[in-house]
Amino acid sequence: MDKTTSNLTRIAFALVATAFCVAAQARDHVAEDKIAVAKAAIEHAEQAGAPEAAPVEMASARDKLARAEKANAKHDAKPAEAWADQANIDALVAEATASQVRSSKAANEFDASLRTLRQEASRPTQPAQ
Repeated sequence: MDKTTSNLTRIAFALVATAFCVAAQARDHVAEDKIAVAKAAIEHAEQAGAPEAAPVEMASARDKLARAEKANAKHDAKPAEAWADQANIDALVAEATASQVRSSKAANEFDASLRTLRQEASRPTQPAQ
């Protein structure tokens, strides 16, 4: 009976140790996943014209991404996740700013076209001869 209890204790200990190892590895993947999401958000913001429209936000996003990668390399999962989340948010803000700038430009161009059309419509016409 003593031997059976000892074997059960060893098996239980092995299962607990395995669970901790799996949990630790899963935790590392969360940081890596968040870093990947932040990288994708930065790339998307760059394609949307954010470096020109929101250079401060883009610089902040890149800096925070670098900090996340550095923390992840040191296996500091919580800071890596936090920096990656912040980088993602900064990239989204930069992209939204770029979108707003494009929308404002389009609205201004539309208003200018409308003014030109109204001027043309209100111009007196020459009588036909």
